[in-house]
Amino acid sequence: MASSTGALDAPGTTGAPTPPPNRHHNKTDKKTTTGEASNVSLNLGDATLNTTHNPADPGNPQNDNETYRRIRRKVDLRLCTIAGLLCSLNLLDSGVLSSAAVTSMLTDLGLDVGNRFSISIFIFTISSIIFQLPSTIAVRLLGPRIWFSVITFFFGLITLCTGFVRTWQQMIALRILLGAAMAGIFPGLAYLISTWYPRGEQQLRFAFMQSGEVVVLATGSLVNYGLNRLDGRRGLEGWRWMFVVQGVCTCVIGIVTYWWMVDFPENSDKSFRFLTRKEADIVASRIEKDRGDVIPQKFSIVEVLKHAKDLKIWAFACLFFMQNIVSTALAYFVPIILQNGLGYSSDAAIILSAPPYYYAIVPVLLSSWYADRFRVRGPVITFNATCLITGFAVLGFAGNSGARYFGVFLATGAYVANWAALTAYQANNVVGQWKRVFTAAACTMFNGAGGIAGSFIVQNYEAPHYATAVWISIGSHLLMITLVGLLTIYFYLANRSLRRTGKVLEQTVGFRFTY
Repeated sequence: MASSTGALDAPGTTGAPTPPPNRHHNKTDKKTTTGEASNVSLNLGDATLNTTHNPADPGNPQNDNETYRRIRRKVDLRLCTIAGLLCSLNLLDSGVLSSAAVTSMLTDLGLDVGNRFSISIFIFTISSIIFQLPSTIAVRLLGPRIWFSVITFFFGLITLCTGFVRTWQQMIALRILLGAAMAGIFPGLAYLISTWYPRGEQQLRFAFMQSGEVVVLATGSLVNYGLNRLDGRRGLEGWRWMFVVQGVCTCVIGIVTYWWMVDFPENSDKSFRFLTRKEADIVASRIEKDRGDVIPQKFSIVEVLKHAKDLKIWAFACLFFMQNIVSTALAYFVPIILQNGLGYSSDAAIILSAPPYYYAIVPVLLSSWYADRFRVRGPVITFNATCLITGFAVLGFAGNSGARYFGVFLATGAYVANWAALTAYQANNVVGQWKRVFTAAACTMFNGAGGIAGSFIVQNYEAPHYATAVWISIGSHLLMITLVGLLTIYFYLANRSLRRTGKVLEQTVGFRFTY
């Protein structure tokens, strides 16, 4: 199948070589070519990468696909696992809150009055939106190991304190602090993963991250069921045990993150028991050949914010807004839907929230493998959106509980799969370190705004069919399909213009959009 991207051929494939992209801005690297051998020295502050490349040397490890695959497996096991675990904390928060919502928490704190419960959800999101860009910038400036460990520890500490609140006002105050602490985790990890892999390998890695995330979330639902059975132990209600246990576990994860997390490719040899200098050079050279942006420009706020002029970034952001309207509604309200809409007991609602997330691992891995294998993005997003529309139609209009529960499976699998697809879609089509930072933060901010909208679309008085949530979810994904179609046309025309006129895309010679 023909590829729709200008990325290099995957290791082990055949085909005409693509010229390495060349960034059109001031850089400190020097490139010298003699005959068939080339030497590239990338000066990155304290790190200098020697990416010597000589095709005539069969012993050169950069020409050894097995060496690269071994390094990639090492990166997968180290980076994707901790990324999935850290990203799961956000979903675990929504899982604990939704599980607690079908216990005595709402009445204990007075959250059952008016829209107070919805306010507790969206105030977290507003706080997160405000801090997402500065927190993502901090990942680059302070380093992933330090920043992720600090914010994860504080996230756990605040969650632990939530188990001891007595009023809904105290809950709201802690939700604001929680949103600030959590703000940089998803955009920061999306940015970090995008710096480690060539474009043709990214979606499957985002899928690995999502798989770890949903496994922890689904398991968390089962753990919450067990913790709710501790109701009354040591004077704490069951829902308080949920927050206390998650908080303690998250604090421990935050401490471990300092040693488990890896740094950016150019500094990866400084990570704890990870890559050697030579292995770091191999990874960096692959990225440089794929899109030419290993070297970060010197930081300035102008260098970051200038990318706001690129309209396609806001198009990507709108896709995340449409996505998270649905995901927030499902993540926070599935137990409520199961209890009020489908008639299950409180304990059954918590337990039955888990299987749809385990199922979601299948579509996210299969669709991402296909997307990377054939270098396509838009068609996969459209397919997932269509599945979600079908799932919500079944959830809203089917006549029996079994069919409606199947709709929850279909919708959950589709939206989890589209997380990986949309993240790869934006990461594949921007070049430059600070542009990646800005794009990841902008998408996550709009993602948060979708969360605010999603927290209001499930109305208890509309049980058992929740017509507002169903129609808004269907409508948002019809808009998503339309916007992906428009972006596909734009990317196709831009790539065609490059072939005909030699027009440079993203200020990078040889770069082509992925659609």
